[in-house]
Amino acid sequence: MAVPATAHWTPRPLPATPARARRFLTTFATLAVLVAGLLVGPAVVAPTQTDSASAAVYSSCTIARCADARTARSGWASRGFPTARNWYSWSGGLYNYAGGQHFNREGQLPTNATYYEYDVYPRNRGAARDAYRIVVNKATGATWFTPNHYTDFYRL
Repeated sequence: MAVPATAHWTPRPLPATPARARRFLTTFATLAVLVAGLLVGPAVVAPTQTDSASAAVYSSCTIARCADARTARSGWASRGFPTARNWYSWSGGLYNYAGGQHFNREGQLPTNATYYEYDVYPRNRGAARDAYRIVVNKATGATWFTPNHYTDFYRL
């Protein structure tokens, strides 16, 4: 079948809105990873990695910010690990945010438990939150630190 001489390919511009652009780039990146995986072959996964959402759950915390997470845990424990989503007064005239229940939807943490999330670093009331959280099982006291908003979990 012959292509008419007037036919030509025109690349589509990136979506105009930031949200659409992010979706486009995320889809493109996902496709690139899948193609690379087919070309390279299966990756070797560390035994501590879970299959759920490619999250890693580690039995101890040895990364740089673990000490900060432990300090935050002590601060939240002194407040009784509040369960309501809210800003709480912190030392130095700052505030820290308790995010309410963490639902563990991807199943990275042990199941059949109720978890609550707490920010690690205090800030001015109402300021943007960062990615550093601790997640606490109030029934057992088990606490995990996630430095990247629920991608990796380190047991404190």
